[in-house]
Amino acid sequence: MATREGSLEAPIRHPLGQNDPDYYNQEKLQAELDRVFNICHGCRRCFNLCAAFPTLFDAVDQTDSLELDEVDKAVYGEVVENCYMCDLCFQTKCPYVPPHEWNIDFPHLMLRAKAIKFNAGKSKFRDRIITSTDMVGSLVSRPVIAPTVNAVNRMGVARKLLDKILGIHAEARLPDYQSKTLEKQLAGRQELAIEIKATQSTRGKVAMFATCYGNYNLPHMGQDLIRIFEHNGIPVHMIENTRCCGMPKYELGDFKKVERLKQHNIPVMVQLVEDGWDLLTLIPSCTLMFKQELPLMFPDDPEVGKVSAAMFDPFEYLMLRHKDGLLRTDFKESLGKVAYHAACHQRVQNIGSKTRDVLQLIPETEVVTIERCSGHDGTYTIKSERHEIAMKICRPVVNKVKQSDADFYTSDCAMAGQHIESGLADGTQVTHPLTLLKQAYGIIA
Repeated sequence: MATREGSLEAPIRHPLGQNDPDYYNQEKLQAELDRVFNICHGCRRCFNLCAAFPTLFDAVDQTDSLELDEVDKAVYGEVVENCYMCDLCFQTKCPYVPPHEWNIDFPHLMLRAKAIKFNAGKSKFRDRIITSTDMVGSLVSRPVIAPTVNAVNRMGVARKLLDKILGIHAEARLPDYQSKTLEKQLAGRQELAIEIKATQSTRGKVAMFATCYGNYNLPHMGQDLIRIFEHNGIPVHMIENTRCCGMPKYELGDFKKVERLKQHNIPVMVQLVEDGWDLLTLIPSCTLMFKQELPLMFPDDPEVGKVSAAMFDPFEYLMLRHKDGLLRTDFKESLGKVAYHAACHQRVQNIGSKTRDVLQLIPETEVVTIERCSGHDGTYTIKSERHEIAMKICRPVVNKVKQSDADFYTSDCAMAGQHIESGLADGTQVTHPLTLLKQAYGIIA
């Protein structure tokens, strides 16, 4: 019987290994799925996370022997598809992650299965489309087209047709597209011209990766960030000529596309780092992609490592400035009680609850933290076969927001925030933490 030696050590992650020919070996994948699923069946600590684990455990419990070897292998595919790479099992639940000798990395195993499926040409056309976020955004976010698409997305008849033809759930909230994207709004903008105050932890000027969502769907996030950072004497430069960070394609298992996006984005960002800029993004998943996922895919690429080392979460950056005595705390308005949903892809960056810490600096402001997955995952909730599961996963978060009786509810992940808003369905609207901070500062516009 294997011991649990090493289980109390800090979790470590091994490189993904997608360039090893054995990575795509179906027989070896099957053997590893059998091994890991059998351990998960015996443990079951992750039963209350995503739907992947209940799918597996229910299948085992329906067998005569109550053992994995009687489970139909077709169920394995459902387990894989219900994993949306939140990473919470690895970071918060599993006692058998590396350096434990059992070496369990459930999300990366699911990712391997997705990559094999994608390489075999078995991924759905719908999934290839909805993960092409920069392509869809650039096509839809045009004058006339954007308001037309937004209007159609609210029409019941059109949504039922979309559900039937493409598999986009008729009740899933789809994001609005803006014809005046963040990139267009900031074209020709003059950056703040002041003396840069660098510290040991920050260089005092940031280059912002807008993200697909921040550019095409919610450009006000970028505007709010700029105003907050400039209020604190930090110049902001929007990184130009970028494409999607690659997270949607990564979760699909389309590693070739991820590599092409990396080859486009990384040289642009490396040049900014070499010119003295720190980096940040508007969406936690994009920050995570540059901080962790790309380095695990390309561990021997020094330019990927350079970008990773310079990448920050926006509120992580603000708290570092605060520790160095450089964050302004001349707040003009309190926020009352704030129900704050901690986004999964921010939690797994292991930076602590920096958004909560910044908001708690505001006088007469109480922050109630909700550490549960919203179940959104970018594309998971809009799929016809997954939407009801996503709403079920979100229900505990919605209930905690209701119980908090807060003046505002918020999430660093704008998509998770809107998912919670859909779950509440009471006419209230989510407010992004950057918008809350701007309001507390009394910044107009």
